[in-house]
Amino acid sequence: MANFSKSTVPQFSVDVYQNEFLPEGGRDVSAIVTVTSTGGGTTGRQPLATAGGGGAGVVIMVDCSGSMDYPATKMRGAREATAAAVDTLRDGTAFAVVAGTHVAKEVYPGNGGLAVADARTRAEAKESLRRLSAGGGTAIGTWLRLADRLLSTTGLTIRHGILLTDGRNEHESPEELRAALDACAGRFTCDARGVGTDWEVKEVTGIASALLGSADIVADPAALAADFTAMMEQAMGKGVADVALRLWTPVGVEIAYVKQVAPTVEDLTGRRTEAGPRAGDYPTGSWGDESRDYHVSVRVPQAAIGQEMLAARVSLIAPDPLGGDPKPLSQGLVRAVWTDDLAMSTSINPQVAHYTGQAELADVIQQGLDARKSGDHDGATAKLGRAVQLAAASGNADTAKLLSKVVDVVDAATGTVRLKAKVAEADEMTLETRSTKTVRVKR
Repeated sequence: MANFSKSTVPQFSVDVYQNEFLPEGGRDVSAIVTVTSTGGGTTGRQPLATAGGGGAGVVIMVDCSGSMDYPATKMRGAREATAAAVDTLRDGTAFAVVAGTHVAKEVYPGNGGLAVADARTRAEAKESLRRLSAGGGTAIGTWLRLADRLLSTTGLTIRHGILLTDGRNEHESPEELRAALDACAGRFTCDARGVGTDWEVKEVTGIASALLGSADIVADPAALAADFTAMMEQAMGKGVADVALRLWTPVGVEIAYVKQVAPTVEDLTGRRTEAGPRAGDYPTGSWGDESRDYHVSVRVPQAAIGQEMLAARVSLIAPDPLGGDPKPLSQGLVRAVWTDDLAMSTSINPQVAHYTGQAELADVIQQGLDARKSGDHDGATAKLGRAVQLAAASGNADTAKLLSKVVDVVDAATGTVRLKAKVAEADEMTLETRSTKTVRVKR
């Protein structure tokens, strides 16, 4: 069994940033909840799992459809990247490699279960990659379902997938993929990568979103190995899984939305599961040493000047490793206070303002790109101009740089732009894939 001592399990803290003051008749309360975990990151190759249960497991799903041979550098890059990821596995991590086409096939260990990483199994796994060859179609839902079965063969605590595809999911319907994602959601997390430019951005980002992982483009197959190594290193740093953000609200309080806003924008509102009277859990996935920000917006009943109330209590909940009831790891309070001081009630908390802008930035980029694809140049110019303005105002330099490859910026401060006549497909796909990445607020 893996050792989950206090030295390897993250300790959580919750900080709430808000302006709690409301004017007479005011009802809308917003807060940024910063969740930080520390003490969970690990280094070296200490054991994380055994085939008998506990610890961490990873399944690498590699696209082996026919298109991976065009050009041949994609298949070669996929083999090299998978080998690099296998090399990054820590001793004791349970793992498997899956070849994905219109069906899913175990490449290693090939016995319907998972291998346990050590020098021998890593060498065997890398040798098995020689058998990876391109041919067949693409049915990603079958890959995910096989990964789920493999990760369910042992009592793993951390369950993670890495998925690489180069094309569209043409050999199953969108409904079939959605059903597979619904079946896998909450059972394992998954990072998804698109290599080249022939894949569908919304499919890849949708997979990562549903399974609480990251999504990105690797336009050049030569960069796959470095990307896979980084993904695996991050997966190896996770110390606790299935963490939920629990929101308790008093009678009469309505929840408008709950969103992750850093490091990426992810709307969690519709993923609530009930957790007792007036309480609901929102999934956040696995954690190592990291910090994330969440935007909680609630509507409270009207109250008179001078009154105050608890608008919401936010807790971090994780499963009990001994099988008992989930344990609260930390909590923060969201308050509402009614005042007739106009300056106090109209002040916008800097964190709330920042992340409201970052969420809008993600939305207008998507709207602008959709308008551009449909031929609505005026709409695209307006939306992408607003995106340039928001990126500049918030200091989101990475997104500003990506936008500059799609539009010519005349005046960033006013959002005055011109659409470029010619845009490289990789640049447009990179902007779309990374549109939800945010920059942290400066405190």
